[in-house]
Order: sequence, then structure tokens, then C-alpha cells
Amino acid sequence: MAEIRVFPLSCAVQSYSWGKVGLESEVAKLLASSDPLVQIQPDQPYAELWMGAHPRGDAIIRDNRIPQKTLGQWIADNPACLGAKVKDTFQGCLPFLFKVLSVNTALSIQAHPNKELAAKLHAQFPEHYPDANHKPEMAIALTPFEGLCGFRPVEEIVSFLQVAEGKDTSGSNGDLLLRLHSQYPGDIGCFTIYFLNLVRLEPGEAMFLGANEPHAYLHGDCVECMACSDNTVRAGLTPKFIDVLTLCEMLNYTPAPSSSKIFPAAQSQLDPSVYLYDPPVPDFAIMRIEIPPSIKLYLISAVDSASILLVIQGTAMGTSTAAASEMTLRRGSVLFISANESISLHLSSPDGMLLFRACCLL
Repeated sequence: MAEIRVFPLSCAVQSYSWGKVGLESEVAKLLASSDPLVQIQPDQPYAELWMGAHPRGDAIIRDNRIPQKTLGQWIADNPACLGAKVKDTFQGCLPFLFKVLSVNTALSIQAHPNKELAAKLHAQFPEHYPDANHKPEMAIALTPFEGLCGFRPVEEIVSFLQVAEGKDTSGSNGDLLLRLHSQYPGDIGCFTIYFLNLVRLEPGEAMFLGANEPHAYLHGDCVECMACSDNTVRAGLTPKFIDVLTLCEMLNYTPAPSSSKIFPAAQSQLDPSVYLYDPPVPDFAIMRIEIPPSIKLYLISAVDSASILLVIQGTAMGTSTAAASEMTLRRGSVLFISANESISLHLSSPDGMLLFRACCLL
């Protein structure tokens, strides 16, 4: 039998308290669509879907012909699946973690350290900073999405503080202040809305969060990709450990307008269905693949990197010489694709397909 190098995954769910509950959550909807046997609890938060090999959420392999149980175990035994450049650059590890987030209440005011600071924090406080890696990340909206990102232009900050001194809580920022205060009563972090840009993304729009960039997700659903790390420095809007001194020392204080925080996607010249989000870090890139209804046979092209494919909309039958059997793809399906392998999709849905693919383009 040919070696199986493309296979479906069952991915870990994180039930953080800030997540949307029950079937209000995009994470829960994707789970329910991908596996009819999954029972969604109506009062449980479904905050994050982790697609990758991180030790806190290593994906389960859904192919009983493969002896390894998890993606991390399989990659450790088959490091060539990463692609030669990725394997050598990242010491035989999958360099990214792919996620879906469903945000109901605000996440913490936070930033992620660069590699040098991450190593230092991990050595000093491993209970709070669990690894030595940096954590640049990108969020791409699936539904209208709100977040805080980067410091506002100085003149905006001055204007907002003058309004705040007059105790004016009217308008969108006043409404947001009251909303955050209802979620985190008495938390001074609520006032960061006057200092940080409020960024509103429409589906398909993205923001990139590099090292030391202050941010907080406020509401909505998104796909997210990041370097494979769980390092976060927090300073408010959270019951978790906060480290105000470290955060204030590390932050990028450069002011910029909110429009500068929206990261553009580039349409592929080779395949007009592909839109590439290629951030200024080597660890990951994301492709948004929009297959129109007129196309019934579509090729997921080979790249020289392991990749993870997520189906957001549509149905298809997938075939690959590296899969050994047909794979049914539907909303919520997740596939691992080894480097230099392709998949043919035979579409069966009348509305086309929407997919996201995380990979590493060195």
C-alpha cells in the first residue's frame, strides 16, 4: 500500500469563558457539520478550534491505517512531510498553529514577545510563559469582527481623553466602554479603547499582529494562524496572570491609524480562486480559496510545505495519490496535506466552496 501522506484530522476545542456558547459559536457549528455524532452543549463556550500539533491540542488522526494517533507523533516519525526547507529551518517541527476563534466577550489586553524576550521569559517564569518561541499571528474575519490593535494617532488619543474628561459616554466608543465595563467591572483595561485603534473587519479582511503589538479581540468569528507558541503577556480584561511591567517595557508605541492595521490579501496570478495572506514572518502564510459554483473540478496545488486545509463552506469528494482512498469534504472538515502533495476536489455543492489553507512559504 502506498504511504498515506494526506489525511483527515479531528481537532482540539478550547472552552475558554470568553467564547460564544452553543451553536452561536462558529467553532461549534463547524464541529457539528463535520461530525454528526458530536453533541453540542447549548450552555458551553466553544472558543477555539486548534488545528495543528501543539502539545496542548495535538490533532487526532482520523485514519485507522496510520499507526500514530496524533499529528505531532506522525510528524515526529515522518519529518520529511514538512518539506526540506521547513524541516531544516524549524528543526523538524510544524512551525504554525491554525485556529478558528469565536469571540463573545473581550479577550485580554495583550502582546506577544519576540524570540529573544520569549526565551528570557520562559527561562525565568515557565509557569506563565510555557515555551521559548515568539507568537506573531494573523486573524482573518469569518463574520464581522472587532478588535483593538496598535496605538492610535496621538491627536486621536488627545481628542478622546478630552471627551472622557467630560464624562461623555455617547457614541460608539462610549457604547464600547460600557460593554467592556459590563464584562470586566472595575477593570482599568476598559479604558484602552481611548489609546488603541478600534479595527472592524468584514469577512475576508485580516489584521497581522507582530511582536510587541498591543491588541485585544472584542467580538466575532475568525480564522487565525500563528507561530506554534502559547506565549502571551497580559495586562487587563482577564482573570489570568497579568504582567503589566513586562508589557509596558516591550510594547511598540508607534502610533498609526486604524486603516494601516488591515492586512491585504494578494490574488494569485496563477489561480484566481486563491488569495494569499503572506505576513512578514517565515513561520506561516494563509490562503483563502474561493471556488465559484461554475467550477466542479478543482486542484489544491502542491506546495513545498506541510499544510492544513479547513472547509468553511461547500462539499466535495477529495482524491489524492497520497490519500489511498476518497475523502468526503464538508463544512468543518480539516485535512493535513504533506509537502508536495496535491488534492483533486470534485465539487457537489451548488454554491461553490470556501476554504482556508495554512502553510509555510519559505
